[in-house]
Amino acid sequence: MLRNWLLKRSRPYLDKHPSLKEAAVELEMGANLLKHSVATVLPIVIRPLPRKLTVAITASCNYGCIGCRYGRDFMLGHHLKLNMVRTLLDDAAAAGMTTVRFYGGEPLIHPDLAEMIQHAERVGILPYITTNGFLLDRKIDKLYAAGLRIATLGYYGWGSAYDEYTSRAGAFEHFCKGLTAVRACCGRDFKLQLNFLLMRRSCSLDELHRAWELVCTHDMTLQVDLVHYSLPYFTEGPNRVLQFTPGDEPAIRCFTEELLRLKSAQPARIPESETSIRSIPDWLLKGPAMRIPCDAYEMIWVGADGTVQLCYVTFPMGNLYQARLRELLYNEAHKAAAQSCFRLECPNCHCERSTRIAKHLPSRIHYAG
Repeated sequence: MLRNWLLKRSRPYLDKHPSLKEAAVELEMGANLLKHSVATVLPIVIRPLPRKLTVAITASCNYGCIGCRYGRDFMLGHHLKLNMVRTLLDDAAAAGMTTVRFYGGEPLIHPDLAEMIQHAERVGILPYITTNGFLLDRKIDKLYAAGLRIATLGYYGWGSAYDEYTSRAGAFEHFCKGLTAVRACCGRDFKLQLNFLLMRRSCSLDELHRAWELVCTHDMTLQVDLVHYSLPYFTEGPNRVLQFTPGDEPAIRCFTEELLRLKSAQPARIPESETSIRSIPDWLLKGPAMRIPCDAYEMIWVGADGTVQLCYVTFPMGNLYQARLRELLYNEAHKAAAQSCFRLECPNCHCERSTRIAKHLPSRIHYAG
């Protein structure tokens, strides 16, 4: 908890001094690399260290994406009330957490999102949202006034491909309108990230180049997310149409090489390390066979029905309707879950692949290029 407190207190200073921030990140990563190396022999060194809070404030959604169960049959009808989220944020701040991601479902549907953002700012936790952008042009003014400065937006293909995936006509047009509205309202004082979902239907150089054009036009960063096989609220589509097969390896490697080239041209626009990018084909083709220790002990996930878990996929810890977050942290169950996630006693998803690679010496060597 002391480490988290120091990180939170130093964040505003480090944000103003990029060189010091970079040095601090490198120092911390070195310490984590050592810890993970020792933990392969002595797992007891792994302890809960929650810094990132992810909250699905609503299970409702205005899209019907092919690969998503939100808005269909996952926690249907559930949402978190403002008072519960305020208490959750109070406990998260007291525990030293530094960031909170509000998502869903679609977070812009929740009527109290601005108040949640405002409260996160008040207690010293950096808020950001993950949204489909459909309502962003109508709500950015209020959200910006509340203190929101970061948004990540899912991207599923250009034009009609986006509309088809989301099952909503005109969705891509609203997506672009949202990006334009953010820049008109906030100028450059707002971080926008495009989360490109790499799935079988989007794995092409044309799709990557179109996304890159969008990213450059609206001064965004680019994050490539990989199609999932283990998240409880995602599917692989009818007949696994979204999922890759061994025959897709040439297309995946071509996509990855072009991503590396784009990063070389504009490093800051693609924050993921080259080492992590080189691992993408193996994550997509090997799936759970990628035995790289997990660092989900640094996060807490909260579902729209109040469920509290160590991560998106598993390790349930309780429910906010029965206990406050502060009662669920740092107990024996939390400690056991932290060590179990490190040992991959779970479906072994590819979430947080970049930091997992960075903390795993054999992977850093293997994917060094």
